[in-house]
Amino acid sequence: QVQLVESGGGSVQAGDSLSLSCAATGRTARFEALAWFRQAPGKEREFVAAIGWTGVGPFYADSVKGRFTCSRDNANNVVSLQMANLKPEDTAVYYCAARPYIPVVEQQAYDYWGQGTQVTVSS
Repeated sequence: QVQLVESGGGSVQAGDSLSLSCAATGRTARFEALAWFRQAPGKEREFVAAIGWTGVGPFYADSVKGRFTCSRDNANNVVSLQMANLKPEDTAVYYCAARPYIPVVEQQAYDYWGQGTQVTVSS
């Protein structure tokens, strides 16, 4: 079992920056690929970024490439998402997810999910 706890959401203005963190705990936490997904109101949950534990990735959705940076602290099993130049369309609940070893974009491949953290970007 792996437990994921996100933190760092909030409300910002367009153009601002915000950082999210996800702490992974559990016996196999250090071997997990970690990813970020988001779900905006009335929309399907979508992939944002992912990173493996052995240097695979990170890779990003086209919509956030160049603005978001995903990084990982393997010593502490924490994955971060630094978001810059935020846009109103980035408003969503952001979820951290984990799966064994290899990061992928398909959400159905992830076994563990955090509770989500709200990010609201106003224009």
